[in-house]
Amino acid sequence: MHNDELNKEELNENEELEVAFTDGEEEIIHNVTPVSGLYENWFLDYASYVILERAVPAIEDGLKPVQRRILHAMREMDDGRFNKVANVIGQTMQYHPHGDASIGDAMVNLGQKDLLIETQGNWGDARTGDSAAAPRYIEARLSKFALDVVFNPQTTLWQLSYDGRKNEPVTLPVKFPLLLAQGVEGIAVGLSTKIMPHNFRELIKGSIDVLKGRSTTLLPDFLTGGQVDVTNYNGGQRGGKIRVRATIEKVDKTLLVIRDVPYGVTTTGLMESIVKASENNKIKIKKVVDNTAANVEIQVHLPAGVSPDLTMDALYAFTDCEVSISPNACVIINEKPHFMGVDELLRISTFKTVDLLKRELEIRKGELEDKWHYSSLEKIFIENRIYRDIEECETWEAVLNAIDTGLDPFKPLLRREVTEEDIIRLTEIKIKRISKFDSFKADELIKKLEEEMAEVDDNLANLIRYSISYFEGLLKKYGQGKERRTQVKTFDVINAQNVAIANQKLYMNAKDGFIGTSLRKDDFVCDCSDMDDIIVFRKDGKFMVTKVAEKTFVGKDIIYAGVYNKNDEHMVYNMIYLDGKSGVSYAKRFSVKSITRDKEYDLTKGNKGSKVHYLTANPNSESEVVTITLTPNASARNKVFDYDFAELMIKGKGSNGNIVTKYAIKKVVQKSLGESTLGGREVYYDEVIGRLNTEGRGRYLGSFNTDDTILAIYDDGTYEQTPFDLANHYTVEKLKVLQKFDPELVVSAIYYEGENKLYYVKRFKIETSTIGKRFAFIPETKNSKLEAVSTHPEPLANIKFKRSLRGERESEKLLLNEFIDVKGWKALGNKLNYFKIFEVEIPRMLEVEQPDEDKPKTKKASRKEPVTLPSQLKELAEEAARASGAQPLDAETVEMGIDSSETKKTLKEKKQLDIF
Repeated sequence: MHNDELNKEELNENEELEVAFTDGEEEIIHNVTPVSGLYENWFLDYASYVILERAVPAIEDGLKPVQRRILHAMREMDDGRFNKVANVIGQTMQYHPHGDASIGDAMVNLGQKDLLIETQGNWGDARTGDSAAAPRYIEARLSKFALDVVFNPQTTLWQLSYDGRKNEPVTLPVKFPLLLAQGVEGIAVGLSTKIMPHNFRELIKGSIDVLKGRSTTLLPDFLTGGQVDVTNYNGGQRGGKIRVRATIEKVDKTLLVIRDVPYGVTTTGLMESIVKASENNKIKIKKVVDNTAANVEIQVHLPAGVSPDLTMDALYAFTDCEVSISPNACVIINEKPHFMGVDELLRISTFKTVDLLKRELEIRKGELEDKWHYSSLEKIFIENRIYRDIEECETWEAVLNAIDTGLDPFKPLLRREVTEEDIIRLTEIKIKRISKFDSFKADELIKKLEEEMAEVDDNLANLIRYSISYFEGLLKKYGQGKERRTQVKTFDVINAQNVAIANQKLYMNAKDGFIGTSLRKDDFVCDCSDMDDIIVFRKDGKFMVTKVAEKTFVGKDIIYAGVYNKNDEHMVYNMIYLDGKSGVSYAKRFSVKSITRDKEYDLTKGNKGSKVHYLTANPNSESEVVTITLTPNASARNKVFDYDFAELMIKGKGSNGNIVTKYAIKKVVQKSLGESTLGGREVYYDEVIGRLNTEGRGRYLGSFNTDDTILAIYDDGTYEQTPFDLANHYTVEKLKVLQKFDPELVVSAIYYEGENKLYYVKRFKIETSTIGKRFAFIPETKNSKLEAVSTHPEPLANIKFKRSLRGERESEKLLLNEFIDVKGWKALGNKLNYFKIFEVEIPRMLEVEQPDEDKPKTKKASRKEPVTLPSQLKELAEEAARASGAQPLDAETVEMGIDSSETKKTLKEKKQLDIF
């Protein structure tokens, strides 16, 4: 290329030319374009465009640009009828060349939120993941709510569209926290936003609280329903997290039904996750069926022998029945992204609404003043016949001057100056209007305008009151049917290892020291899951814990292997070992609570030649009696004797133990199995999450042995006995009673019989023994319902009633154990003879602090420790003591501790007191 062919003036400023001279001519060899300065600017421009114009919503209206243009296009097209979505897409593209697919997807997303757009046709389903029909088949129009709160051309700031042909809104004047109602998710360049949707009614009430100076706490609410744990919500800010669960109903022992899906999960995706978990042997199911129609219904069928409660936990642990969401509230404020909490967003949105309402009032005030001014001018012009002054005028200027002169005496009565435009409007009044002018009607109109102006002035002077009234009007007009759908709960933490099914078989080669799931030719140990830890004890007195694998070397001469659960405090190991240095044999009882995986631990003194004579694992801390046989050459007089492990205390794995014998032992065999040393399991009920535990959380239920059960009485008039399995699920809202079952326990109930429309009282003992089956103790007729139930021995009911049609409301206390005797659980009971009952209540019982001797062993209570009682409990304890003739508790006794044997006896006999 020669220089005469190159226009150097057209070269880019950032380009440099490397030039060579050949025979007096310049020849360009190549262009060099440095990237520095270009890439960073272009990338910043691109990032800014994506953040501001695509992904992140503006705080003013809570909308992304494409959503704003869709709504504006629909408002321009609005005539009250439905429009084809394809037409709306075309109209939207006049304001910005978004792709038709992206506009259609954004519009479907808006339509599925059921707030701003009324839909017609197949718009898909966010719950199932079904997509909407093609845009040419479906229709939409703006909702009445959108028309009321989103649009006002007079308060809208406008800008030119991309080609300068149209005007489009910079932001829409939304008078509602729309951003928090709909929620939003967007991924930009270098940042993202994820704002959860919130409840319509709660947002309006929250705005009212903001205006009243109260604090607010907004919590997410999803159209898909479900349950949400907002313990770590952190106000929707970065670093927070929420857990969302599907609602799973246990129909019977072989069927679980999923009633809704977590936010962001579809029924199809949920079913796929369940099938995948089943294929990976995380859960055991027979089949899963999707019967979703108007409501979500996914049936999970279980094979016989599989625990539905355990499977429920496994569904939460291994499938999309529970998902974790990390919110990240980011919005555009003054052309910049800002991160803030949802309560702050609500506050900003609320005062933005107040500002918009103020502007609307000011605009309305101006309109009323103009209307009043012209109406007054017209009245003066006609009543005083000023129009006659223009009859002799020959020019237009003379006409205007004549009218202006005629108005001079009346100008002090007006609220502003008379302009030329006002006079021109007077000249346009038709003769017919002048001839039919009614002075009385004109005065009425002016009076009405003055009243409305006074009202507007009052609203401007009391803007907060007016704004509160505005939000209350929205709530009344649009709040029906928008109640909260998502239940706010506190979830229990599910350990995946504890709920994984035993999908593997563990084998061991004791001699060579291998354990694993692939050693099928060797000795079978137990069933386990692929998430379990395995504990292995060897002959040399060493043990280790390792993960389940196909084949693992753990050391030769294995004497015991099994599944290890670090949280099982009742697993106790009984052991007799030989110390290799001294030749003395020791016995020890120990539990293994804290370990490092794959690390060897020595249970002996660590001397060379030490070995284990005897080792057993006892799941319920059982003691045992063993027979010890010494070697024939031992010098001991008694070469065979028994040893009782019950004499030993349970200590840690590092303890040396107690001396058994100084002579050589030939063999040790078990003679008999003893009782549990630690006693039954101390079980508690956590009323927040509806689960049992042994960690002391919640209400103490009692000490449970193998055959003990739990009595659960439900609000539908049924009861059941359940085992004290920690995997049990109890629905807190449906429970009336949950306690340890006692065959002598008497249940007192008041119920309404729907067929006869009468109230009955019955008292009965639990006569059934089937575990895990519900029994109805009230008639199963239509509209029958349980009003109140108690297991207190002397329950006192509060009843509010009318004795006759014209009688006044009365209240009465009824001691149920005197009103009716104990009968069979199927008996109808005794009728309550009242004309009409409004309310029946049996106050819940308050459990008195247990005396020290009755406290769970896990609490390690000491008689010397003071017992602190709440003030109300002190009063009740004193009443109980006085009723039995014992000395009442004085202040010193309460503060220093309960030492009076009489007081202890009183509290023990009367462990539960009614509060009225």
